[in-house]
Amino acid sequence: MRLEVVQTEDGSHTLYVPELDENYHSVKGAIQESRHVFINAGFLNLDKPNIKIFEVGFGTGLNALLTYLEAQKNNINVTYHTIEKFPLDNKLLKKLNYIKILGRKSEDSFQKIHNSQWNINFKISDFFCLKKIKADLNLHDLSDGYDLIYFDAFAPDVQPEIWCENNFRKIKNAMNPNGILTTFSSKSSVRRTLENLGFEVEKLPGPPGKREIIRATVLKNN
Repeated sequence: MRLEVVQTEDGSHTLYVPELDENYHSVKGAIQESRHVFINAGFLNLDKPNIKIFEVGFGTGLNALLTYLEAQKNNINVTYHTIEKFPLDNKLLKKLNYIKILGRKSEDSFQKIHNSQWNINFKISDFFCLKKIKADLNLHDLSDGYDLIYFDAFAPDVQPEIWCENNFRKIKNAMNPNGILTTFSSKSSVRRTLENLGFEVEKLPGPPGKREIIRATVLKNN
């Protein structure tokens, strides 16, 4: 699959997939979108000293990096699991300008995130444990005890098999009560699926270029 590095409107890079006509992040701002959808609407809404996260779509590692930096700033211990069927080549990742924008303080952690082996637990720091899972979500059995889900697959129209009810049910069953799922999509079919599974769904204002996003909360596992 051919990928092109594209500069978004906040100056940060994303990747464009010509055969899908799809970007890894919003062209209105990659870092801006990730912070808005996953950090502000998700991570910073959990008042806990220890947080276990599952990310659907590791991609460029931007969500993992921003989570690491927030955890460091707020003295939060994080266990971070992320799944990706098609990991990116390190040569391509080195072209991304996240370090230039976020500062040299993020360079060591970004390198560790990407240099860590797949399918094993890797300690990025004393407070951040990472496990990158090379697998297909449709075929993968989840562990449990997740407090936060970053659902960051390609859009439902592009990758509908990932946004299916079975995957959301599997994820819900792996979440703690009061756990949060956050995603950039506000598509009505996604909202209905989550509501039918027992999530409490909120539509929140989106980042620039997007009117709304979804945050869904598990009130209890049933």
